[in-house]
Amino acid sequence: MKIISMIPARYQASRFPAKLMQDLEGKPVIVRTYEAAVQTGLFDEVYVVTDSKIIFDTISEVGGQVLMSKEEHESGSDRIAEAVVEMDVDIVINVQGDEPFIDSESLKKVIEVFKTDSKKEIDLASLMTPISDWEEISNPNTVKVIVDTNDFALYFSRSPIPYPRDETIEATYYKHKGIYAFRKRALIDFQRLPMLPLEAKEKIEAIRFLEYGKKIKMVETHVTGIEIDTPEDLERAKKAWK
Repeated sequence: MKIISMIPARYQASRFPAKLMQDLEGKPVIVRTYEAAVQTGLFDEVYVVTDSKIIFDTISEVGGQVLMSKEEHESGSDRIAEAVVEMDVDIVINVQGDEPFIDSESLKKVIEVFKTDSKKEIDLASLMTPISDWEEISNPNTVKVIVDTNDFALYFSRSPIPYPRDETIEATYYKHKGIYAFRKRALIDFQRLPMLPLEAKEKIEAIRFLEYGKKIKMVETHVTGIEIDTPEDLERAKKAWK
C-alpha cells in the first residue's frame, strides 16, 4: 500500500493573509509543516501543492517536493485531487499547511483504518478531538462533528451539534481536525462531484462526501495541536515551538 502526504497551500487566506509564509522561529509556517510531515516517516512521499509562486519557490529552495496547481480550486481536497490523478498511489493524506505541530501517533491511527479495512468499504478517515469549553463549541471557526456508534461521521457543522435542547443529558462534543486520509478513488470522485447546498452553506468540504453517500471513519485523538488561523494563533505557535 503506497501512502503519500499532500499539503495544499494557498497564499491568500481570508482571516490571515499570507499566513503560510509567516515566520515561525526562523522558517515559514509552510516549511515547518512540510518538514514535520517528512520527519514522521509515515509517508512514501510528501508534496506541497500550491497556487503561489512564492510558496513554490520557498519549498523548492529547501529541497522539498512541490507542485503548482493548474486550475483554481474551491478547497484543498480539490487541489490535491488534481495533483494525484496520474500518480500510482493508494492512500492520500491531506495535511493542513497551517498545522506545523503534526501528531504522528494520530496519523498512525488514521492510516491503520485502511490497513484493517479488508473489504475497502471506508472511503476516507479523519480526526476528531473532544472539546468541553462552550466558547469553543459555539465558535463558528470550530468545525464540529457527530458520529454514529461505529464512529462514522453523521454530519459536520459550524453550529453546536448536538444542540443542547435538554441540558440534563450529557453529550460529548467533538472538534473536527482537518487531516483527511483518502482512498485515491474517493479523492478523484470528490473533485468530479459538484458542490451541493449543504457544503456551500457551511463551507465544510467534508460534507460533500456525506451528501454523496461516502463513508467517513472518524478517529478520536486527544492531541489538539495549534492551527494557525489568526495572528494570535501564530504567537501561540511561536511560544509552543520554543
